Amino acid sequence: MGNLAAVAEALGGHVWAADVSNEITQRQQRDNMTINFDSEDIGSNTSDNRTFEDVLTSFVSRRSVLAGGAAAAAFVFAGASSVKASAVEPTRRTASGVAARKRPPINFTSIPLQNSPMPTIAPEYQYKVILPWRTRLDGKGEFAYGLSSDQQAISAGLGHDGMWYFGDDKKGMLAVNYEYGTTTHALGKALPTSLEDVRVSQHLHGVGIFYIEEGPKGWSMKKDKRNRRIHVNTPVEFSGPAANSDLLKNSAGNEPQGTLNNCANGYTPWGTYLTCEENFNGYFGSTSTAWKATAEETRYGVNASGFGYAWHTFDPRFDRSQPGYQNEINRFGWVVEIDPENPKAKPVKRTALGRFKHEGAEVVVGKGNRIVVYMGDDERFDYIYKFVSARDHKKMIAAGKSPLDEGTLYAARFNDDGTGNWLELSPSNPALSSWTIDKILVHTRLAADLAGATKMDRPEWISTGADGWQYGTLTNNTNRGRTGQPGVNAANPIRQNASGHIIRWKDSDGNLGGTFQWNLFMIAQETFDEGGQMFGSPDGIWGDPDGRIFIQTDGAQPGANNDQMLVRAS
Repeated sequence: MGNLAAVAEALGGHVWAADVSNEITQRQQRDNMTINFDSEDIGSNTSDNRTFEDVLTSFVSRRSVLAGGAAAAAFVFAGASSVKASAVEPTRRTASGVAARKRPPINFTSIPLQNSPMPTIAPEYQYKVILPWRTRLDGKGEFAYGLSSDQQAISAGLGHDGMWYFGDDKKGMLAVNYEYGTTTHALGKALPTSLEDVRVSQHLHGVGIFYIEEGPKGWSMKKDKRNRRIHVNTPVEFSGPAANSDLLKNSAGNEPQGTLNNCANGYTPWGTYLTCEENFNGYFGSTSTAWKATAEETRYGVNASGFGYAWHTFDPRFDRSQPGYQNEINRFGWVVEIDPENPKAKPVKRTALGRFKHEGAEVVVGKGNRIVVYMGDDERFDYIYKFVSARDHKKMIAAGKSPLDEGTLYAARFNDDGTGNWLELSPSNPALSSWTIDKILVHTRLAADLAGATKMDRPEWISTGADGWQYGTLTNNTNRGRTGQPGVNAANPIRQNASGHIIRWKDSDGNLGGTFQWNLFMIAQETFDEGGQMFGSPDGIWGDPDGRIFIQTDGAQPGANNDQMLVRAS
């Protein structure tokens, strides 16, 4: 799970907070609930594929990459003065090969680790709440607590997460993900008691598109015809190779609707927003004790009770024992493209990018103007993926085709010697020659199992640095190395990895190649200041144009302290 609750502009000296006042309460409520929001911790990969832990054991014996074995790099944190990094600085180049411009200094005060009930930031910064839960699209304040499903459908959702701003330094459109929200949060009920209750919870999820501008009192949301909510019951459409697959059709004949558990995100060079569906499995259940999950459902973590949302008790779409909705679950787990400027356009689920628990979609313009999308599957022992468009994206768009609909999907294999291979997920791969392309894209996890991808420690956000390398957070995996569980490898080096690490790689052939080189950027438990380990559970990550790496955490921190935003200073 990601937790991007703010858009930070480091050099401008301010933070736009999307949800600060409600964040503490929401997290406390979430932590006190029985619903398993962190179900990605469970793990459903029973394949014999090699784990990153095994790879890393060999890799470390070949190269000195751990803290103390390579050059140190300074970081500034929401809770530290400096830490030791575990990788050598590559040549600082942009993805296009042009040398990155000189990096400005990090000139704000680093603060100590915090466990305050309110956000604590450097004194050079300030924040303002602009889009708390229940903010009305029409700009007329907030709906009162206990709002109806109709009201929730036209107001800001809950569980603010990934976001992107489309605009300038005065005004623009802000797209915000909403990851979770139950009847406990919205109505004070442990479980829904009616379809209306379910609808309220459903409308907490999805995406919000808001026009914001700076005025005399700072930034605020304003009424605009482009403001809209996209939620579980919003009409959507499918595109790409699996769009017309029988695996996406229900005998009930219901049209595709909705997006949920919207975690991390991405954006495209043509100005659209990519929202990523993560733990979709937790919203499905069964009202029949005779129901049994299929092998495909089991691989995606589906069970009879889900996370405890209990939507299936009133909404047949989410009841796996309802024969008319046999493939409803296959309609979730996708990257969804949204045009923030066109409220009449349906959100589009891009099937060419595969179906799994998407944590993000990092878009890079590769060699020949081809689009490359890097993605993580946020669950213990799952994979990192890459999609490469078939042609120059500008020419495809000019021809009326989406660059996200035609291309090739790959899964990553990390090798002991610091190299890696992108394994093609198509019938052209001998391991998948008996599979149709729609089956591969709908059941992507199983295809990657057969292809031989490397099991990772919960791949989360991926970002491209000014040096042209991709940086990926592996947030944690406390199961690695336990009895009966996969052991360490070169890319996942820590047994019972409670604190996580960050890996980076660089593809051959201008991001299009089938091979890459990789190393460890940093290991959380190897980072220290005067008081000990500095942070844990890296999640959000962003490489800025000046070569800095911003990191956000979401999970257990040293000393039971608060989550942090931190930045690589040199």
